[in-house]
Amino acid sequence: MSMFSLGTVLLIAAVTGRYGVAGVVAAVGSVGYALGAPQFARLADAYGQHRVLRPQVAVFALATIALMVLAEAGAPLVAVAVAGAIAGITMPSIGSMVRARWSALLAGTARLHTAFSLESVADEIIFVVGPALVTLLATDVYPAAGVGAAMLLCVVGTVLFTAQRRTEPPPQPRPAAPAKRAGARWRRRGGPAVPGLITLVPVYGLLGGMFAAIELSTVAFATELGHRAEAGFVLGVYALGSAVGGLWYGSRHWRATLARRFVLTLGCMTAGVATFWFQPGLWTLYLVIFVAGLAIAPTLINGFSVVEEQAPPARRTEGMTWLSSAIAVGVAIGSPLSGHLIDAHNARWGYVLAAAFGAVALLVGLAGHRQLRLPPATSPPATPAQESPH
Repeated sequence: MSMFSLGTVLLIAAVTGRYGVAGVVAAVGSVGYALGAPQFARLADAYGQHRVLRPQVAVFALATIALMVLAEAGAPLVAVAVAGAIAGITMPSIGSMVRARWSALLAGTARLHTAFSLESVADEIIFVVGPALVTLLATDVYPAAGVGAAMLLCVVGTVLFTAQRRTEPPPQPRPAAPAKRAGARWRRRGGPAVPGLITLVPVYGLLGGMFAAIELSTVAFATELGHRAEAGFVLGVYALGSAVGGLWYGSRHWRATLARRFVLTLGCMTAGVATFWFQPGLWTLYLVIFVAGLAIAPTLINGFSVVEEQAPPARRTEGMTWLSSAIAVGVAIGSPLSGHLIDAHNARWGYVLAAAFGAVALLVGLAGHRQLRLPPATSPPATPAQESPH
């Protein structure tokens, strides 16, 4: 996942020479992921993760092969985009399913905060290695090599993950009748089963746009300076900062509420991104992008923790997947917008767009602060013994 979007951008940009077109293809894949991930998560909650992931990843592999072949053959943009959309729809959302396993194992304990922090740090380490690896493969080996490597890693990782049956949450089918009663309660009480998603989904969508703009702008900025191969390393440093921040954040106990911590870390991340556009070169960008990255993992940890606290067990994977899907929608919006800005002006305008996405996300987070503190609408409020000590 850390390689696929950037690998697609590098592949299409190498074939067409246009960042706008590359952003469109990447955006189509992100929209596909946003549409497909919650549906597969719902199926995984109902029937079990291994029964859903194995056929899903097989289709993903075939679609990715088609994407690479069509792009290299110079096929029409529509054909390439369709293959990218199918690959996006069927890309496994492993991160949400891993967190669902931790929730099932450690729910109601202080160790769950540490487990979520561990997962975020692991994600960021992956995002340190992934962008650097895909950039090297796509620029120094072959344009399609990065996407091909991402596909192989996805298939192997998913097969190994589904083999871990002892930690898999038991299936929790949702009969039609209870679902109707839950829908009636939703209408009567005026809220969804996971109230925090009202705020978190748009915020994560805006963060997805911000991340996409940073990704494309960094590739373009490094290219403008004659060091395109370094783009992956710069993005890796961004993820490294996030990993360091996640390690520090996850090793501490916090008295502030999750809602307050979410808004504070979101503000720190936005402030850091606002400095990217006026950097004179890559060396200063390395420094500020590392510092800005320190707040990424804590922000994401807090968002997933809010969903874990509010979501009923039968909807936990689905709830967490909505956050991943929201990011994908944001990427779908941010990729073409930033790509066209870069094509029309330069990379600095892409960084300005990233800062704008972050600023709006902060405003939405502040406006929806109350929703992050509410108990689930379809279950009774948590007792003190059930509430997280953090």
